Formats: sequence, C-alpha cells, structure tokens
Amino acid sequence: MAYPERFSNLPEYAFPRLRALLDHHQPGGDPVAMTIGEPRHDMPPFLADVLNANIGSFAKYPANEGIPPLLQAIQGWISRRYGVSLMPENLMVLNGTREGLFNAALALCPERKNGQTPVILTPNPFYQVYAVAALAVGAEPRFVAATEATGHLPDYASLPADVLDRVAIAYVCSPANPQGSVADAEYWRSLIALAEKHDFRIFADECYSEIYRDTPPPGVLEIAAEMGADSERVLSFHSLSKRSNLPGLRSGFVAGGVECIRRIRQLRAYSGAPLPEPLQHVAAAAWADEAHVDRSRALYQQKYALADRIMGNVPGYAGPAGGFFLWLPVDDGEAAALKLWTETGIRVLPGAYLSRDVDGFNPGHGFIRVAMVNLIDEMQDALIRLRTCLYS
Repeated sequence: MAYPERFSNLPEYAFPRLRALLDHHQPGGDPVAMTIGEPRHDMPPFLADVLNANIGSFAKYPANEGIPPLLQAIQGWISRRYGVSLMPENLMVLNGTREGLFNAALALCPERKNGQTPVILTPNPFYQVYAVAALAVGAEPRFVAATEATGHLPDYASLPADVLDRVAIAYVCSPANPQGSVADAEYWRSLIALAEKHDFRIFADECYSEIYRDTPPPGVLEIAAEMGADSERVLSFHSLSKRSNLPGLRSGFVAGGVECIRRIRQLRAYSGAPLPEPLQHVAAAAWADEAHVDRSRALYQQKYALADRIMGNVPGYAGPAGGFFLWLPVDDGEAAALKLWTETGIRVLPGAYLSRDVDGFNPGHGFIRVAMVNLIDEMQDALIRLRTCLYS
C-alpha cells in the first residue's frame, strides 16, 4: 500500500524521542518532570459552578463559530488587553492554539505564490506544528535561526528577496517557546512592513502573552491597528492553556481579518471539532476574569526571580522575558538531559528536539528546555540539583 511522501522525513515528535532517550535508564533521584509546558497553578475556582450550570448543553451540537457569550468575552479581553475593537466576524473559537495554527495554514496558504511553490517561514527552534502545517499544504518550510545573535527571534528580513516573494505565511511566537524572548513593537512593525512589501501573512502565536516579568508584551493586533495595516495581513492566536492554567480545556481563538476568518470557519465547518457548549461557557467566564491571571502571573514572577538567583552565575544564562521556560546553555542537549536523569532524576527536554538542522547547524543542540511549572519549593530544589549536576 502507498503512503504519502510529504511526511516521510518528519522526525519523531519531541516527547517520544525523549522517552526513547531516557526511559531505559533508572532515574538518579526522585523524579521531577520539567519537560512539558503544562501549568500546575490553580485553575480559576469559579469554573466548576459555570460548568455545572451549563451541563445540559452537552446534549446539543456545539456552534462551530463559538457561542455569543464566548465571542463577547473574547472581544472584551482583546479590547482591554490591546485596545483593539473587533467584531464577532473577526474571531474563530478553537480547540487550543495548535489546532488553529495548523488549520489556518490549510485554509489560507495558496497552492502557488508568484507562480512557484509557496514558502512558510518558521523560527528555529519552534513549536512543531508550524513545520507539519507547511508539509500538509505542500509548501516549502524554511527554518530561520532564532539565536542570541538575533535576540532569539527570527530575522526574516535577512532572507533573499526571491525567497521572500514566495512566502505565504510567517509564523512567530512571542513570548517565544522555548527561549522566552519577546517581540517588541519595533519587531512587529518591521515584520508587518516586510509582509506588506512581499505580500505574505503573519501567524502570531501569542499563547504565552499573559506570562511576563513586568511589562505586558505588545501584540500583533495592536501594532497592526496602529500602522493601519491590512486586517487580512495578521492573525493572532491565543489560548486559555497558559493564561488560565487550563491546558485540558482545549480552548483558544484566532483573530484576524473577516475574509481570513470566513475561510477558516468554512473549512472547520467541514472538518473541525467544535468545543462542546458547556466548555464554551467555561471559557467565556475565564476570558472575562483577570484576577486569577494576576495571581498566576505573580507566581511566575517569583519563579523568574528564583531562577535568576540560582542560575544567574551560569555562563550564558539569560532569564526569560516571558513564558515559563528556561533555555539553558550546555555542550550537548541530549547528553545533558541524560546526565540529569541518570544522576538526579530531573527530566528536561533537549533543545535539538525543538529545532532542525539547517546547513549542518542545529540552533537547539547546545541547549536544554526547562519548564518552570512546578510549585516553587519543588522548583527551587530541582534547579539547585540541576545547577550542581551540570554547572559545578
């Protein structure tokens, strides 16, 4: 039987690769998982009551485009957070951002760009769905290094003009996973101007936008509005997973131009799985409340300070500006992850599992990603053990 060739070179996903690396070795201490970005702060306490009040709606097929209370709550949050007024036609409710980041490429990437195979740009390292979306639509994925030299954000303007003229979509994550770098207003302005010049769309993955040290990261929607850019030029993806400690709810949204959202909605009506209506009510309540977000952010800010104290003297250490990952320099990420596991029981992710080799260079090779999702006492102990094991 035949199988599609377009996925034949797709590497094993990061976490199966990690299990293959570590699981046949015994841990060298009490296991501590610091691999996956799964928040462990308290969920908003009022959500159980919202779910119970709407439990009967499980008996109904959910609305594909989102129920009005959820769309209104998202509109209100965007207005408060970014000062941008959107209509329901500018929004599409998602089962988390991963679904949206993938399906938006299916809905919006053309088969040809200027008569050639389209290019989809992705930072390197990156959230892995970006690459598989490019392959799924028959585009050429172009991995652009996001290293210390570029502020850990991709410098798409450095690409040749003939490549940029073939670009259909450029993915950007801010705050970045895994490095925690933040795209400032000037970065967004320059990228939007580049997209206007070469006629491509920006897919802004902003699911970590509410976790930051002190200053809220600027969003692509507010910068595009300030510039008077074409509303079809940018799409912003957000989720409750990190903001509200609700990764299992699988609730997010994409915001963008009316025509882009219409096309995403149309495709999803055929092939998507809408969020069940009771969960849409839960999501609406979460988007409408900021108190629980403030409490959670304060805990992450304590973790930033803790990591700075413990890791601050490590050569090459840079605390994240946002998000909840440490991107720690090592000689070899796989070797470091294996050493940590066998000597301390701490489980981290090799940086190379989040990036690709380009011209013999993998920008994640010399790093490990450490998720700061554990409770602070456990995290303090784990970071001390990590520093002692790898940097003493």
